[in-house]
Amino acid sequence: MKVLRVLTAALVMVGITLGARPAAADEHPEWTTPFPAFRIAGNLYYVGSKDLASYLVVTPQGNILINSSLESSPALIQRSIESLGFKLSDTRILLLSHAHWDHDAGSAKLLQATGAKYMVMDGDVPVVESGGKADFYYGATTHYPPARVDRVLHDGDVVELGGTRLVAHKTPGHTRGCTTWTMQVREGGAMRNVVIVGSWNVNPGFRLVDLPGRPASYPGIAADYQRTFRTLASLPCDIFLGAHGAYFNMLQKYARLQQGAKDVWVDPAGYRAAVAERQAAFLRELHRQQASGR
Repeated sequence: MKVLRVLTAALVMVGITLGARPAAADEHPEWTTPFPAFRIAGNLYYVGSKDLASYLVVTPQGNILINSSLESSPALIQRSIESLGFKLSDTRILLLSHAHWDHDAGSAKLLQATGAKYMVMDGDVPVVESGGKADFYYGATTHYPPARVDRVLHDGDVVELGGTRLVAHKTPGHTRGCTTWTMQVREGGAMRNVVIVGSWNVNPGFRLVDLPGRPASYPGIAADYQRTFRTLASLPCDIFLGAHGAYFNMLQKYARLQQGAKDVWVDPAGYRAAVAERQAAFLRELHRQQASGR
């Protein structure tokens, strides 16, 4: 129960930091604080900051990068990749967890540096290509360099390179095209199911229901969140990851790894507990908003 309480506190912290205006990076030093890059399992590596997660998938035909993070993040990501002995220029595909500026504002710069193909879930394409202006909630306040999408993804689409397959699961609500990525990696002779959660949080100010004079943030947002939790509950998970390190207790698990613990990223119970806790938080907020409109 102590572990679950710590996990819940971390998840709530991430969920409440983005209010009516987007949080500034200087309010979150963990977003720009370098963190040692490390191998998670198989050909999957962590190359993000202390909290903004970026992942590198290494293949014989070039590499896949998930999340460009902040507009200032590409230099940090490049240093992390190079510290592992790889090259940023070998990036062939750029993917995204969801189209909020703390995860995609660096995309234009990374694409220019690498020539990679940008593949984005359908619901997030307008936001990415408008540099944040088309976002249903932050569009008036969050702008960053727009990036052209090369391939529009749909729920269940497969991204494949060099024998590695990633599946895009549309898990909307947090954004219209929020994407949870799954893949399999071989570690210690066993195949492991990896889940990289896009997001499951209801940010402050998101309206889940129509109220007098205040419609829902977008039509069907509550149903989208419900769909997301059904999808997340259905995914087989051995290795639990996410768009923020706090989602999966990265700092605590990494500290255990440094102390010699094995298989710290294998956490199916933690994944199930986190999905259940976030679903309960969503339902509380949904019921609160429904009650306020009566």
